[in-house]
Order: sequence, then structure tokens, then C-alpha cells
Amino acid sequence: MTFITEKIRGAVSTAAVAERPLVDLKWTWIATAAICAFFIGAREYEQMFGWKAGMDSYSGEFQTYWMPILYIFTTLELIAFLGLVFYLFKTRDLDVAKVEPREELRRIFHLLGWILLYGIALYWGASYFSEQEAAWNQALVRDSAFTPVNIIQYYVADPIYIITGIGGFLYARTRLPAFACHGWSTAYVLLFIGPLMLLPCAALNEWGSTVWIMEELAVAPLHWGFVFFSWFSLSVFGVSLLIIGRIRELSSGYEDVLGIAPSE
Repeated sequence: MTFITEKIRGAVSTAAVAERPLVDLKWTWIATAAICAFFIGAREYEQMFGWKAGMDSYSGEFQTYWMPILYIFTTLELIAFLGLVFYLFKTRDLDVAKVEPREELRRIFHLLGWILLYGIALYWGASYFSEQEAAWNQALVRDSAFTPVNIIQYYVADPIYIITGIGGFLYARTRLPAFACHGWSTAYVLLFIGPLMLLPCAALNEWGSTVWIMEELAVAPLHWGFVFFSWFSLSVFGVSLLIIGRIRELSSGYEDVLGIAPSE
């Protein structure tokens, strides 16, 4: 009786998986819109209170308008990171090597959503707010490592793209045979390790700039690490080649299972 029950449950589960659409990026677009709206709001907040309450990090206004952002978001991002890692590990596929071709293809498209979201978050953190931070420091002499632009970049924007990058990597490692059963993908490791290392580089840069009060030049030695690790993002092409190759493998000979038209 137990055997029959398990067989029925397995059949129901398989049917439920088969009914899922291959491409469903609804939550990807929702997350993308939420991230962009959030960072636009953060930029508006800088515009309103950057000059008004962000010139002196020891002033009461700075403690009121800027330091709570540091404390609140550092706590929330730590909780989000631990929660995401726990969820992805807890819900991992324990038999990932035997995942059905159609389900694997669906998961690949879901991974592409993660990578897209990572790229957008990386733009805001490592490009937009990074260039803004450089412009601020060229116009003003920082009195500490805490400035309005530094708080938004290093304690809000950078952790968001780091969490997103690690989330996508863990998703691939726990749900896709191409990443879970054939060793570590060097390209994918570099894709999230490189941008992640920008945060320690930022800490070194802020310490050096505060101690030595250096001129804010793009070619300053303390900035070399930013350039080096930023180039790691080009490994997205290696990840793309791996994903495209796997999609071709899954599509060939499985048109009836995948629900796609056979190639001419």
C-alpha cells in the first residue's frame, strides 16, 4: 500500500512539474523593477539630504539622516543573506543528477533571470554609485570614511549585488546538473568573486584615503584593485557559453518532452 501511495505521489509531482511553463520571468521583472525603483529613491534621498545633512559626519544632522541607514540596512542585508542561503540549501534538489530534461531547461531559464538581476544590481552598485562616489570625493574632502555616497554605495548597493550574485551561484550549484555534477565552474566562480572583492578594495581605499587625504584620482594605486576585479565580470561570457551549450544538448532529441518544435 505504501509503495502504491508513493508511486501516485511521484506521478502527481511529475505532472505538476511538467505543467510549469518553461520560461517564467515574472518574478525577475518584478525584482528588477523593485531594485531600480529602490535605487532611484536612494538617489533622490541623497539629493534631498546630501548637502543639507551630509557635509559633516560628526554633526547631529548626519547622525539623524545617514547613520540609521547604515545600521538598518547592514542588519537587513545580513538577515537577507543568511535567509537566502538557508532557503536555497534547504530546498536544494537532493537528486540533481537525475533531473528531467524539461525541468532542467526550466531551471536554466530561471538561472538566466538570476544573472539578469545580478547584472542590474551590479550596475547600480559598481558603476552608477561608484562613479557618483568618486565625483563627490573630488568635489569635497571627506572627513571620515562615512559620507552620504559611501553609505549608500558600500552599505546598501554593494551588499545587494553581492547577495544577488551569491544567490544565483547557489541556485546553479544546488539545482542544475551542469554546475552541480561536473565540478566547479571557474567562470561562474569568477563572476561573483570578482565583484564581491570590490567591497574589501573599497575598505582599503576608504582607509587609505582617510589616513593620507589623497587626491581623488582614478589612477591612484588604491584604485587599481577596483579595475582588476571589475574585469572579472567578463566571465559572464564563459557562463553564457556553458548555459547555451547545455540548452542545445537538452533541446536535441527532446523536442517532444520539452514542448518545442523540432529544428528544421
